[in-house]
Amino acid sequence: MAAAGRNSPTDFAEALALKALEFLSRRGDLLNVFLGSTGMSADDLRARLSDPEVLAAAMDFLMLDDRWVVDFATEAGINPEKILAVRRQLPGGDLPHWT
Repeated sequence: MAAAGRNSPTDFAEALALKALEFLSRRGDLLNVFLGSTGMSADDLRARLSDPEVLAAAMDFLMLDDRWVVDFATEAGINPEKILAVRRQLPGGDLPHWT
């Protein structure tokens, strides 16, 4: 459990993933592609905004394109290289990538 007034790495990752969803939502075409790739509707997404698996899926989707990562990191005020480390704090983030 995180100390009072401090966020755990998982809390930070979830908050950043929510910002990633906001980033995607401001780019309607990207949000629609994300929804299509997950099989979720906009209503499903709204209902599952706090679901760590949905947040992980948003980060995975964001990382499909380097430009999206750079643009998002710039908006979020973080180093783009931290995105992968943040992703590792969400479900499935510790799995090996075989590509």
